[in-house]
Amino acid sequence: MSAPQHMPKVILASGSPRRRELLRNLGVEFEVVVSGEAEDSHETDPAALALELGQLKARAVAAAHPDAVVIAADTVVALGDTLLAKPADAAQNADFLRQQSGRTQQVYTGVCVVAPAGESSDVERTDVTFRQLSEGEVQFYARSGEGLDKAGGYGIQGVGMALIERVEGDYSNIVGFPLALVLRLLREAGVSAFGE
Repeated sequence: MSAPQHMPKVILASGSPRRRELLRNLGVEFEVVVSGEAEDSHETDPAALALELGQLKARAVAAAHPDAVVIAADTVVALGDTLLAKPADAAQNADFLRQQSGRTQQVYTGVCVVAPAGESSDVERTDVTFRQLSEGEVQFYARSGEGLDKAGGYGIQGVGMALIERVEGDYSNIVGFPLALVLRLLREAGVSAFGE
């Protein structure tokens, strides 16, 4: 009779409640350790930036927890050559929404897993097309506060879904945690999901 397989300790290096919920829904047991890593970079390519920031977070936490499997992610929203971070206030949130009205943006999430056996990472891209928004819609949504802690200034899992005309790609990527990519990287690191 074989011995039970040892499941590595998993750490989510993110304070995002959305990432916590999505990882929990996969049946993965984990603890949260926020990296505190400064999100500073001179990188201007959005895909490379998302990957770099995800790697920085994962490596910072893994350095203090070398025996764990650490997963981190970072999401970057690009509208043409403009990167849309988290809006500072409702006025900036409204400005972001006006810019995105009737246009297609790209959402990039860099995911990095650092395990005792090594590191692996990748980037997911999803295209999101906004409806033509009226000024009333812009103001209503900006006042709601829902978009203030989200890259691009909207939450597709909430009322922000009504702003969107079309999504091309992984929906969970827009929430900030592309599940197919997350599962692949975790399984490569020896972490099972779905009660396996």
